[in-house]
Amino acid sequence: MLDPFILKALVAGIGIALMTGPLGCFIAWQRMAYFGDMMAHSALLGVVLALAFELPVLMGVVAVAVAMALLLHRSTRQRQLAGDSLLGIAAHGALALGLVLLSLSSITVDVNGLLFGDVLAVSEQEIILIYGLAVFISLWLFSQWRALLRMTIHSDIAKVEGVNIEWQRLGLMLALALTVALSIKVVGILLVTSMLIIPAAAARAFSKTPTQMALIAVMLGMVAVGGGLYASLAFDLPTGPSIILAALGCFIVSRLRNCFT
Repeated sequence: MLDPFILKALVAGIGIALMTGPLGCFIAWQRMAYFGDMMAHSALLGVVLALAFELPVLMGVVAVAVAMALLLHRSTRQRQLAGDSLLGIAAHGALALGLVLLSLSSITVDVNGLLFGDVLAVSEQEIILIYGLAVFISLWLFSQWRALLRMTIHSDIAKVEGVNIEWQRLGLMLALALTVALSIKVVGILLVTSMLIIPAAAARAFSKTPTQMALIAVMLGMVAVGGGLYASLAFDLPTGPSIILAALGCFIVSRLRNCFT
């Protein structure tokens, strides 16, 4: 029988996979990988601000992630800078501000836990938050699936068909921001974007439709969580990187399948 802390880690990781699977597909389809990096980089600023104001760390991370998503969504309306330039400025600016504030304060932070995750220390309250968000995002994706796909395929045609492109993009950005904020506990700042990108990329080889790709990405994310936890316990490896390496293994298998079919 699994120890309680291992079981909680597995349950939390599966909850993260439920969100990162389908959202990762939209990242792949819309080429938004840098957006996930920007959210992850801003997490340190959220942690520092939360500790400075004696608030729960998760609250600070979520608040900064949502603020960054809203700021980016508003900034994308201007035409002076390309989208990737804005993402780069926001990502590194937030990271630099977090590091400066951290150096100016007497706050002590578990840097390894932030960078690489600490899923084995996940609490029951955090699991409840993860699954609450997973249910909300799943219901939102189910209700907006066709509109999001139309926007992904061709935004101008989708707009003619009555899809509110601005609201759909904002909804997608906020969903990604919240997912990244809650995923940092599992895989850390440096690796959180990988949980969005790698399972979705691996699922492409096994799917024929967008819906299949989203469902398979969820399953591969769950496999990565289970495999990474097992490897971490069996070989005394860091858990977050082990989960990402397991996801990478799924991706390699998908590439080999393409080579032999």
